[in-house]
Amino acid sequence: MSGKLFHAPFIHNHPGYELTAIVERHNNDSKERYPQSTLYRSIDELLADDSIRLVIINTPTHLHFENARAALLAGKNIVVEKPFAVSVKQAEEITELAKEKKLFISIYQNRRYDGDYHAIKNVIEKNLLGELREVEIRYDRYRPVGVGKQHKEGDLPGAGIIYDLGPHLIDQALQLFGWPRAIMGDVWKMRDDVKANDYFEMLLYYPKMRARLKATCIAREPLPSYILHGMKGSFIQERSDLQEIQLNAGAVPSLKSWCPPPASPDGLLHTEINGEVVRKELTSTPGNYMIYYDDVYKALTGQAPNPVPAEDGIKTIKIIEAALKSSSEGKVIYLN
Repeated sequence: MSGKLFHAPFIHNHPGYELTAIVERHNNDSKERYPQSTLYRSIDELLADDSIRLVIINTPTHLHFENARAALLAGKNIVVEKPFAVSVKQAEEITELAKEKKLFISIYQNRRYDGDYHAIKNVIEKNLLGELREVEIRYDRYRPVGVGKQHKEGDLPGAGIIYDLGPHLIDQALQLFGWPRAIMGDVWKMRDDVKANDYFEMLLYYPKMRARLKATCIAREPLPSYILHGMKGSFIQERSDLQEIQLNAGAVPSLKSWCPPPASPDGLLHTEINGEVVRKELTSTPGNYMIYYDDVYKALTGQAPNPVPAEDGIKTIKIIEAALKSSSEGKVIYLN
């Protein structure tokens, strides 16, 4: 799904890239979709192709480290799907290897390019709520029965919702609010037919604010995904970005706006502006994942900085490790 929806369509339709080859171990779906690309049956075959300059690693999480390391040793620039690696140690080793080889490495954090996240950023940057005191970011799903994916629900390293959805929420919190002083985590397994965690809650401690990050698999009726409370007002935002739905339906992405906005208002602002109380519904503008690949292209061609450097990925894994430690030990973990 990751390759079909979030990577191949954007590489194929960006004028700066050529979709040279795809690794598909057993099927031929990629050849049917992209007949001009070479179909390889193994990563080793792909890495032996001297024409390839950038490799996208979107294998299961427990394979990110070995795949990224192999690609760097083969002299390839890389984009690695979130989470960057299973552990901070692995992520730091890959980062150092990239520096030694003078190669490019970026972490795929597509949710930075969601329309609903941009709506949140806009409210914060315009200081519409005054000093923030309490924030909640959620990612709710309804999957009361496991789907049988071992790399997500089994006992493999990096399995579980904290590695699957956690990087999205953590990355957004760090982008918006910076590094927290401490964290309290609760990581749990609530479904009987899975082995990995399928629920988590993290409380990030800032000097004058608390940020709660939460994900669950049994929310049949999801709550708003973003809730912000400041000293002047509140903002509530739904998770409403339509890019994944549009890509599933066969939409062709581009650098121009290609995804429609939500059909109805998806945000509620209740605050005070110039001494007047304002309560109004808002509709977010569409996001565009193509901008990520455009940012990567500009970085590779020396026109702009890396949009999501490896250091950002390391920070995310540090928070995950701290949350797991907090949950297992039942205490607040103070961060350096």
